[in-house]
Amino acid sequence: MSTHARPLAEWLSAASDEQLASLFSARRVRPDAGWQDFFDAAEALLDPGSLARILPALTHDEATALIAAVVEPSAEGTPKRATLESLALLGPDGSPFPPVIAALADRAAPTPFDVSPPQAASEADTAHAAERAFTTVAAIADLLLLAREKPFALLTGGTVSAGEKRLLAESGVAAESVDALIAIADDSDLVAPDGRRLRTTGRAEEWLRSSVADRWSTLVTGFRDALPRGVRTDDGGWLPTTTWSQAHPWDPTWAEHGEVLLERARLLGLITDDGSEPVWAASLRQGGSIESAPLTNLLPSEVDRIFLQNDLSAISPGPLAPALDVRLRTIAARESAAQASTYRFTPESIAHALVAGESEESILAFLESLSLTGIPQPLRYLVSQTSQRHGLVRVSTDSETGRTRIESSDPHLIEAMAVDQGLRSLALTKHVAALSTRVGRDTVYWALTDARYPATLVAEDGTAIAGERNPVVHAAPESAADYAPLIAALRSHQGPDADAAWLDRELEAAVRAKAVLRVSVGMPDGSTRELILEATGLGGGRLRGRDRAADVERTLPVSSIRAATVIAQ
Repeated sequence: MSTHARPLAEWLSAASDEQLASLFSARRVRPDAGWQDFFDAAEALLDPGSLARILPALTHDEATALIAAVVEPSAEGTPKRATLESLALLGPDGSPFPPVIAALADRAAPTPFDVSPPQAASEADTAHAAERAFTTVAAIADLLLLAREKPFALLTGGTVSAGEKRLLAESGVAAESVDALIAIADDSDLVAPDGRRLRTTGRAEEWLRSSVADRWSTLVTGFRDALPRGVRTDDGGWLPTTTWSQAHPWDPTWAEHGEVLLERARLLGLITDDGSEPVWAASLRQGGSIESAPLTNLLPSEVDRIFLQNDLSAISPGPLAPALDVRLRTIAARESAAQASTYRFTPESIAHALVAGESEESILAFLESLSLTGIPQPLRYLVSQTSQRHGLVRVSTDSETGRTRIESSDPHLIEAMAVDQGLRSLALTKHVAALSTRVGRDTVYWALTDARYPATLVAEDGTAIAGERNPVVHAAPESAADYAPLIAALRSHQGPDADAAWLDRELEAAVRAKAVLRVSVGMPDGSTRELILEATGLGGGRLRGRDRAADVERTLPVSSIRAATVIAQ
């Protein structure tokens, strides 16, 4: 291996720090790799295990170019040659390194594919794609609203648990689409993992209140930006979806992953069921700007008014504007989702709104502005009664003891909480017509709220404050690995002794392999003599080998050896 790695080691030593960092990142080198010098780096990059990791990552064009280079080294300017050189798969002369050739022995050349533009979708298929995109946007909004209330539990692999999917299915989200919908939201930074929970981000709050056109544009932009190299084009678009199955021909997992990406594209209305292309997807595929108007023109118009009914229900005669829908769903539970949605007001839903920071006045003002029929008396009465009851239980922190204090003007509530078995974990104790516990104030507040007590948080000055149960998380950008210390360590071993150190490595490798060497030896008179030796030993600064021509054993001072090259046998 060492004799094959020398040209790469020389290229690495001459490369810039930026080139090295880019190479190490692409080859997934650990920043703390224990390499001593560029010789170590070259050997590691040409190791069969390292090559087995990078070859599946090659795109169709890169794999094709690499196979072609085995037959005939690439000429200057050949497409993808620069990329393959930057990945340390080709040498400066365009030839693959011998270990790379060996790694390609069992890999077939990729099958050529047609990159002609896809067929334009029919009018009916276009309308169907627009409807599917609208449904996907609405489903992701539902997911975000649910995750905002209760973050989703994640499995070790980062996917949502089966139990969560069952609960989502009960809420109207198709269980089989959950993974794809969450992946689309993740690509747009609308959700982010927080430990073993999936939470909404600050960007999700803004997205939820955006128009359908803006919601869809955000999702499509995130999808396009997250596409793998194999399906991306140099102009920022993507290859025709008919080619995606062959985008990474040497990746055994790609077939499944490619199907997953195609399903996301279908959910977003970028392709139809038969693979044809709606008009709004053409510009995106070509790397152009997003044109949402052709899609939104096919969608039902949004409305900003609803009908409030005496039976405590509300009917939206069309898709309610997103910002209004989001706020209404903090006050009422949505019962059905369609172009005409139905909502229902309950004591629990009104209490939920009060917990979220609404007041009786703000709820009534919002409903008054939204209703086409005014506010029915039963609904006004429900809001008033629930608001009056809300705050009967006040949760605060005792400034003297630091313990959480629970107070109420209704002594029956105090008695009920004191004996409530569901609150036993709080270890509540009576203290001067109130309850006290060592458990933190916010934990106590949410426990009481879950148990449906009319609790409110109170600050030290006695004012009510809104509780925030599940604060948003911020999607942390992927930080690039810092290769500066590793590169500096490699640079520190460059110098006049590098050639001598490399020669020692070559000779050690030759002895281990019992290789036949062509050795150039410097003679005392200044001339150079070439010998063909079968390397048998190295030690004490001397190389031992059998001279095949003279059929004798020779011992040569390593200091006299000018060069050593392995002869193919």
